[in-house]
Amino acid sequence: MKKSFRHKMKIVILDGYAANPGDLSWNALQDVGELTVYDRTMPEDTVVRATGAEIILTNKVVLGRKEIEQLPQLRYIGVLATGYNVVDTQAAHERGIVVTNVPAYSTESVAQMVFAHLLTVTNRTEHYALLNRQGRWSENPDFCYWDTSLFELSGKTFGIVGLGNIGHRVAQIALAFGMRVIALTSKSADALLPGIRKVDLQELFTTSDVLSLHCPLTDNNSHFINAQTLALMKSTAIVINTGRGPLVNDADVAEALAAGRLAAYCADVLTEEPPKADNPLLCQPNAFITPHIAWATKEARLRLLSTAIENVRAFVGDCPQNVV
Repeated sequence: MKKSFRHKMKIVILDGYAANPGDLSWNALQDVGELTVYDRTMPEDTVVRATGAEIILTNKVVLGRKEIEQLPQLRYIGVLATGYNVVDTQAAHERGIVVTNVPAYSTESVAQMVFAHLLTVTNRTEHYALLNRQGRWSENPDFCYWDTSLFELSGKTFGIVGLGNIGHRVAQIALAFGMRVIALTSKSADALLPGIRKVDLQELFTTSDVLSLHCPLTDNNSHFINAQTLALMKSTAIVINTGRGPLVNDADVAEALAAGRLAAYCADVLTEEPPKADNPLLCQPNAFITPHIAWATKEARLRLLSTAIENVRAFVGDCPQNVV
């Protein structure tokens, strides 16, 4: 049966600040319903703020079974992200609540961040720029200097875990750098981009000079990067995580870095966000941690908002899209 919306619906955005800190606009949603935007919502405030809403948009605010059961007017949940683990989809489906996400909006931005991290390790441009602001080059007796290892990516082996949209784009860029690309993927070998070779877990860890994670988080791969898998890797290897924080055991990686068993760890995500001040990775000089911003370029956020708004319009028009 088709829905009929003859009134101005109540729309609540529970945590709009991360996607739109003020440089973009939610105004298009005001044509659809009565809009309330909260920058952030604490768990204890979720139900109060969402009460009466037929449409809720959330980024990281959890809408579990407990919350959903207390929101009888709720008809639609739009997740302002690709991952939708913040919503109890089973509880939503039992109630006939449509849940949507925003797929593939950040592919280019995340792929770009992967190589921003990698080039930070290989070329240390920020390190040298800082030293030169302090006069290091001006005081140098020679025309050049370096105090870090510098090496080329061409000819190195780039391992990828997961070949979805982002993993595939990262593979293309790695190939353009002249790297050998191997992948741990559920896709068949003949379905892969030319130049990508499918491998098993053992070969992935033992041969990768760079290992980049692009798989979804599941019950089976939590702490996939741990003391045991790190022990298989070259001591010169670099691990990059722009996927999900819990794919990695932070303490095991910090220990491997401190012991010289891993050359560098680059991450845009951590198991707990924001991290506790005593997270062991934060004090490791060869851990390069960015604050979950790979997705946050203006271009990506524009795509995110545009698709999220179109998702709402499609729902109101009885043709929901990007349903999960």
